[in-house]
Amino acid sequence: MHSPKTRYLVFFQYFGTNYSGVMETLTDQPVLGVQNYLERAAQNLRPVTPIKFYVSSRTDTGVHALCNSAHLDIQRAVGKPPLPESVIVSALNYYLKPEPIRILSAYRVSDNFHARFSALSRTYVYRLVTGCSHHSQIPVFERDLCWAPKGDHLNVPAMQEAAGSLLGTHDFSTFRSVSSEKPFKSPIKTLAQADIRPSSGFMSHHYEYRGLQFWELEFKSRSFLYRQVRRMAGALVAVGQGRLAPYRIKELLEIRDPLAYPLNTMAPAAGLFLKSVEYDEADLKTEGNAAK
Repeated sequence: MHSPKTRYLVFFQYFGTNYSGVMETLTDQPVLGVQNYLERAAQNLRPVTPIKFYVSSRTDTGVHALCNSAHLDIQRAVGKPPLPESVIVSALNYYLKPEPIRILSAYRVSDNFHARFSALSRTYVYRLVTGCSHHSQIPVFERDLCWAPKGDHLNVPAMQEAAGSLLGTHDFSTFRSVSSEKPFKSPIKTLAQADIRPSSGFMSHHYEYRGLQFWELEFKSRSFLYRQVRRMAGALVAVGQGRLAPYRIKELLEIRDPLAYPLNTMAPAAGLFLKSVEYDEADLKTEGNAAK
């Protein structure tokens, strides 16, 4: 006999450059996914059955996460109580030490909670830097963390005008990757936020003389299509460069055809961050959590 399974939600972050993405890959592959390392670390919790992470939000090779999430079930030997959330965090981080992956927090949740389907929204941030004539001029501490599009500056007001066309509920087929693995997934999405604002680089005040300007593009929706954020970011940058007129974003939406998306426009993976995954606070307040 075994103790009942206990379900947990964990929030975690990672530097995505050296992974195949967040999802697991076959263990004989030269580059593994973040999930492979999470599950490898979790086996040190000595569960009765192997632990599997159900990740809420897929990210590709080179994409980072300030905060992603996953749920997992842990079944312990008979008579052993559920592990406290603090132990989950500290133990997983101990075994993840060699990797740029960190567990931020953990919550006991109900057995019918699902990290992916219970999420209310997801927020992504795309980082840009202007003032570099070549990508090799990106500060070393920003390498793989932002994109330096061609040109000395971006027409930000034009980008903001174009971003307004993306807000609301639309068929985002044009902004879905043509190589999507799920062609039958509904392209109808509701974009609640599409912001462009100035930002700062890591210790950038020490090299202000270089005249670099950092920007953040932030997008929020309940869910996104495959590579939708990178395609939206790339199209808005094209507007900022003058390669696309602001009204073209609305036209691209109305065409509803992935093949209509301009060639060589999608933003690269480096620069994209999953900022957060939001849930109903009531879902994170099980009896075990409330008793603390």
